Amino acid sequence: MAGHSSAAVAHAGNNPFLRAVAAVSTLAGWCSALMIVIAVAITCQMIFVRFVLNGSTIWQTEAVIYLVIAATLVGLPYVQRLRGHVNVDLFPLWLSPRPRWVLACITLSTSIVIVAIMLFYGFEYWHFAWARGWTSDTVWGVRLWIPYLSIPVGFGLLLLQLIADLAAVILGVDKPFGLEDA
Repeated sequence: MAGHSSAAVAHAGNNPFLRAVAAVSTLAGWCSALMIVIAVAITCQMIFVRFVLNGSTIWQTEAVIYLVIAATLVGLPYVQRLRGHVNVDLFPLWLSPRPRWVLACITLSTSIVIVAIMLFYGFEYWHFAWARGWTSDTVWGVRLWIPYLSIPVGFGLLLLQLIADLAAVILGVDKPFGLEDA
């Protein structure tokens, strides 16, 4: 990393909603990490089968691709909770506390709208795959609704975390952008 941000993990305080969302986001992060570990194990198995046993692989590459994509999507709320997404804090640092609060509310509200749109279309895409019985065009022929489920789940959990972040700022449980007043 190029630098270290002063922003910390999103605070939940004693608010039960914020604590529940933090727990769900943390669980999503653990699930995401598990998917990465499984993808690495499958990759190692695939390398062993191909180069040591001189055999062919059928499902491994496709499974690894779906697992890494699902890990990325399901891990979104955890990264948001840790404030690990790309952040340019020069402008918020320049602002006084009240305008910083307003900017945080506008930014989080805009993010909520964008992620809600992604959730809507992601759910629609997943539902098409499920209702129409789509399968991949590979030998494995995986039913595509299974890996596509990570789209609405990931964006749904991210939406929930963003709503919790906005609520925490509005309720005063967390500081805007995680920045303390100078």
